[in-house]
Amino acid sequence: MREPETTALSFPCDFPVKILGRAEADFETTIRVIVQRHCPDLREGAISLRPSRQGTYLALTVTVQAQSQAQLDALYQELSHHPLVTMVL
Repeated sequence: MREPETTALSFPCDFPVKILGRAEADFETTIRVIVQRHCPDLREGAISLRPSRQGTYLALTVTVQAQSQAQLDALYQELSHHPLVTMVL
């Protein structure tokens, strides 16, 4: 029998997700669409953007109101598999 997974998080909670990708014209819009699919209540100002020194990459930090570990797992899964995304933390 499998033990239930435990998490140190207490839901709901604000949870920052960091996404790194190449500085493409539609990167921020694409990430916003993916995040809103999993977290439709994304608040104004929840996304901060930081370009790399040479402007090759963009780092987005999206703070979501996480409702469950399953929600976060699904968000990470979709973001990680998107071709514009290099890394998700």
